[in-house]
Amino acid sequence: MKARDRERESALEDLRKTLHPGDTVYTVLRHVSRSGMSRVIDCYIIEDNTPHWLSYRVAKALGATFSDKTEGIKVGGCGMDMGFHLVNSLSAALFPGGMTCLGDGGEKRSHMCPANDHANGDRDYTVGHQHSKGAGAYALRHHWI
Repeated sequence: MKARDRERESALEDLRKTLHPGDTVYTVLRHVSRSGMSRVIDCYIIEDNTPHWLSYRVAKALGATFSDKTEGIKVGGCGMDMGFHLVNSLSAALFPGGMTCLGDGGEKRSHMCPANDHANGDRDYTVGHQHSKGAGAYALRHHWI
């Protein structure tokens, strides 16, 4: 196994301990290139009202370039929400086998299961049932700061 692959697996393992389905990853836009075709985005999770920086581990987990200058993840492309794209890609890497349903959230609808299966016809919000492989990409929520 190459060093890059070991580093990627180590970052994924570490992030799986930190991030769980239903968690929100917060992103901050740090830089946009002059052409507008790339940007640098920073990633955080907030626990106990304290932000925890994830960017370096996220870059390693996704095999993306980490910008030492702006301390964020370089993301190429435009014409879509690149922060969502980054979190969606991270979620797919962390949960490739899908995820278990988080339920309907009860009175707190904001805690409703984020799996895309529900938007595609799965009306079963029973806590614990398994969602498809593709649902793993929607396990994490995204929010810009």
